[in-house]
Amino acid sequence: MESTPPPHRPFAVPPIQRLQSPTRNRRVRHSLSESFSFGPQSLVNSSLLSAGTRSPTITRQQALALDPNASLLYTSPRFHKRTKKTASTLPPEHDVFSASQGTATVPNTQEEDEGEDLDWGPVDRMRLWRHDAMMQHLHETAAFWGDKILSWTNDPNDAFWLAQIYFMMHRYARAERILTRPFPLPDSKPPDKSVHTNGNPASQPPAFPSLASTSMYPINEQPPMWKGKGKEEVLTLDPLDEDEDASRLVDMSVACRYLAAQCLVSQGKWAEAVEMLGESNPFKGTARSGPTFANNDGGLKVEASMCHLRGVLMLKLNRTDRAKECFMEALALDVKCFDAFEHLVGGEMMTADEEWEFVQGLAYREQTPEDADFVKLIYVSRLKKYKHIEEQAEARRRLVEDYRLMDNPDILHAFADALYVQFRWQDCYTITSRILDLVVIHAPTMPLYIACMYHLPHLHSKLFMRAHEMVDREPEAAITWYAVGMWYLTSKKWGEARKYFSKTSLMDPRFAPAWIAFGHTFALEGEHDHAVTAYSTAARLFQGSHLPLMFVGMEHLQLSNLALADEALKAAHIMCNQDPLLMNELGVLAFHRREYPQAVDFFLKALSLAEMDQSSELVWTTTYVNLGTSYRKIGHLEKAKECYEKVLNIDPRMTAALSLLGIVYHMLGNLDRAIDLYHEVIHPYF
Repeated sequence: MESTPPPHRPFAVPPIQRLQSPTRNRRVRHSLSESFSFGPQSLVNSSLLSAGTRSPTITRQQALALDPNASLLYTSPRFHKRTKKTASTLPPEHDVFSASQGTATVPNTQEEDEGEDLDWGPVDRMRLWRHDAMMQHLHETAAFWGDKILSWTNDPNDAFWLAQIYFMMHRYARAERILTRPFPLPDSKPPDKSVHTNGNPASQPPAFPSLASTSMYPINEQPPMWKGKGKEEVLTLDPLDEDEDASRLVDMSVACRYLAAQCLVSQGKWAEAVEMLGESNPFKGTARSGPTFANNDGGLKVEASMCHLRGVLMLKLNRTDRAKECFMEALALDVKCFDAFEHLVGGEMMTADEEWEFVQGLAYREQTPEDADFVKLIYVSRLKKYKHIEEQAEARRRLVEDYRLMDNPDILHAFADALYVQFRWQDCYTITSRILDLVVIHAPTMPLYIACMYHLPHLHSKLFMRAHEMVDREPEAAITWYAVGMWYLTSKKWGEARKYFSKTSLMDPRFAPAWIAFGHTFALEGEHDHAVTAYSTAARLFQGSHLPLMFVGMEHLQLSNLALADEALKAAHIMCNQDPLLMNELGVLAFHRREYPQAVDFFLKALSLAEMDQSSELVWTTTYVNLGTSYRKIGHLEKAKECYEKVLNIDPRMTAALSLLGIVYHMLGNLDRAIDLYHEVIHPYF
């Protein structure tokens, strides 16, 4: 949906005297749709004006609050260095509205005169209580004192921190209310000394500058006429808002708008959240936006975080393509935004080629010159392992040797993922077990760990125990019920397994292994039509993975729908042409079409890729059998015999290879040897 346009005539709210009560004479608004400002355009206009003019009314502090290229580091709880007997009621941290980096320092008590005490007012002390309670996860305590502070000060900075506390407590509606309701702007009138300053005139809070008073106006446009007699200026607004001599926090700070959007997302208000953030990045193309602009304070750009949140919203609204664009924009704006990277790569939103090209083209040097190599190596190690194998192996080696991350779970996961792609399940299980020894639950590792236990029969009992342990420890995690479903899959209880895979996908719709396993339950049960439907759904959700399309093609082969199988397998081949399993399936398709020379080429390519991956030969015995049969069809009996004999050297009891080798000897005229092989197939233990 399109965001609501800004008002026809922009307006501003000047600094006013403190209202008698934050809630008196103010219409109560319960939703964003009832506010006088909807989308982020007014905030963008303020940011543009603060960046493009040198008006004395727009201070550096205001510009910092409106800068989408900044992070939230300047809102961290830090102490101001105070002189003796001049304690201020400003919060002992950089605030989200009027902060100026570099002006605050950690107090050094050694520099203070011995025996001199700092004069802290009640508000100062309670702000310390509030932040200390936050650090100790005593959120009720932090909210209790934060609420009292806000009632005393009506300071927007205190309102922001109270909203943060409510968000941590999962009280999203209360946090949203604070951020989106009209809020009185502090004025220069001194508060009650007995309450705020402990009787110290030097500790009066300065007036909070109105961020909206000038920044919402075009340079050549005059503000509307003010009514009043000097002492109490009131802005005449629209009749519906004539009692609103205030401004919302979301219209004064990018950080507040981002937090408000997070609250809406957490409440499931997707449309309102999109309206809060905007359908697209409103800062794109402005003077402060772009991948080449580094973050001045070294943190993460709020603009990138907003793009990531917009991508999450698009996923909620089933707009996958738009979500992909948002995540790519977020990571391009700030290479440190790993959440966006995880959605793109871990969420199977990009093909192997797209991943490589995108990660190689990020502006590492421009954004984080000191750590550019490290960030790039970390990202390269997490990409799909079908292509650029040597480059990824070099990245893993450097992370271990140069950066000493040999026991880091994420680096170990990169090694395990490479082994799993090579079908080296025992080696993969060894590394994943090591990861789980270091950390109890590692989300990217758990699917690999569970899959290895499924593929290795002697670990089925361990899978049973692990699933029970996860149910007891993490019953709310989707991976838990995926493990339960995999246990039932090992027991060939397809219906029970399907039930738990369905539960997993409901708990986490973006968990790709559950969707694939859900389709496997139908395929193993012989319900090929239902399997095609399940795999097709997975292909739609995870457009960067070739596996769902490959499985669709395999099911169509089972149904002898060669045209549909060809369409699905070729689409998978376009996405990934380095998967040996896909090459084998393309060979099977060519064999069914009686294109035997082409089938031989595909089977040889599959075995070549498997050898390059250092895969176990036992996994590829079926491909050797397929290759031998294709050779036999075109009359190359000696080559066919070599293939079957190689299979029997790997697995002497494989009945398919024994019978087919008997046919080859029969065709070669060696009837005695053929009869012996036929007997061995019929009576394998004699």
